[in-house]
Amino acid sequence: MTIVSAGADTTAAAALTTAPAGPVTGAAAPLAPRARLLPAMIAVYRAQLSRARVARIPLLFVATFQSVGIMVLMRGVVHGGPAARAVVAGSSVLVVAFVALNLLAQYFGQLRASGGLDHYATLPVPPAAVVLGAAGAYASFTVPGTLVTAGIGCGLFQLPFTHLWVLAAVIPLAGAALSGLGAALGLLAPRQELATLAGQLGMSAALLLGVLPAGNLPAPIGYVRDLLPSTYGVEAFIRSFDAHPDWLAVIADLSVCAAVGLVSLAVATWAYRRAASR
Repeated sequence: MTIVSAGADTTAAAALTTAPAGPVTGAAAPLAPRARLLPAMIAVYRAQLSRARVARIPLLFVATFQSVGIMVLMRGVVHGGPAARAVVAGSSVLVVAFVALNLLAQYFGQLRASGGLDHYATLPVPPAAVVLGAAGAYASFTVPGTLVTAGIGCGLFQLPFTHLWVLAAVIPLAGAALSGLGAALGLLAPRQELATLAGQLGMSAALLLGVLPAGNLPAPIGYVRDLLPSTYGVEAFIRSFDAHPDWLAVIADLSVCAAVGLVSLAVATWAYRRAASR
């Protein structure tokens, strides 16, 4: 994938075609300016999303099938109440964890191992644009699977569909937190195999700690659950199933996701600079 600054190329081409012939001087030609953050991020986002459409659709199907299968299995032992809400919310956010955390950790681990970071380093693109563009594409790719999982879950457990619109906030905010974590794991892992392992462990934690009702977990495990970014997306979604949701609590949970997302994406950007400079 190649990202080009159209304005920089036009300026350079004009300079080459209009420069008068004359003796060659020792002055070096000025370098093209670096692309701005937003246009560069959009270019990376579009390129990654286009690539994901071809390469990641089978994996998205696996993520959705896995989450729906978990709900079907849990339907045999959970019949309603808070446990059913936890199963549906946790299974829905698990799709986000599978793609944004697991696959992104593997992607950046592979990119680092194959020398792909060297390619990005030669482009006039800010490091944050690469991380944010890739993270945004992977988070966006989770939307269909999350919606399908939530819809099937509400049907299985007779939960209301009224406030499913909350997913419009849960998906991007939980996706940002998990994408930043996945990118950081992939970039900081010394080997590609360790990046894959870290992504798998993170997804397994989201499965075990997100799908199981919090009240049934031992206290030490509950503390670990509080450290997992996806937990707050799950809690926000669970609260939306109440007849009269506590919207302040929903906003508080989503604010935690947003804060963790900012921190994790900042760490991932630092890790990208560190890996690209080696």
